[in-house]
Amino acid sequence: MTLRQSKTWLADTLRKFMPKRDELARNKYLAPIAHRFLTPELWRFTRRSVPRGVALGLFAAFIVPLGQIFLAAFLALPARANVPLSVGVTFVTNPFTFPFWAVIAKQVGELMLNIDAAMGAEAAGQFVDDRGVLAQFFELAGVTAFGFVTLAIVSAAMGYLLASMMWRIIVSRKRAKRLRIMEARLDKRLEANEA
Repeated sequence: MTLRQSKTWLADTLRKFMPKRDELARNKYLAPIAHRFLTPELWRFTRRSVPRGVALGLFAAFIVPLGQIFLAAFLALPARANVPLSVGVTFVTNPFTFPFWAVIAKQVGELMLNIDAAMGAEAAGQFVDDRGVLAQFFELAGVTAFGFVTLAIVSAAMGYLLASMMWRIIVSRKRAKRLRIMEARLDKRLEANEA
């Protein structure tokens, strides 16, 4: 069976590696929601579903450290986003990149909460000395969690905008190419008619 030729090479490449719809329909865990999950509109690459899929995938990747794939897939259902793309984008955070993102989230959380500036540098240093290790751990975890929430929201918005812009660029290039081909054919016909 040959794959249907699509409009972009990216869609063809993704289609090769994506699980097939009938494989997912036979999955016993997806059986209760298979009728909604396997609707064709959720598996098409369109100008609306692609940016939504990217945004939801990035949001799920940063908001939940475990189970992000399932969250992205289930968020894609009511949003009518591209399911395979939303699931694939969640791999931005994986066990290998998680330490990097944790450090970034901690820095973003500290920047957003700006704890030292709110209390004054001397008071913050004195307050840290008075607390136990467990209290310091929970403060660090809270700052990091706030950083992950911020990363989830900002990356989802940026992902949506970038995916929309890339989609427009790809479509405009394809239209320009199609117009050049049509103009070349028309010029050949006119030359043939004149001769």
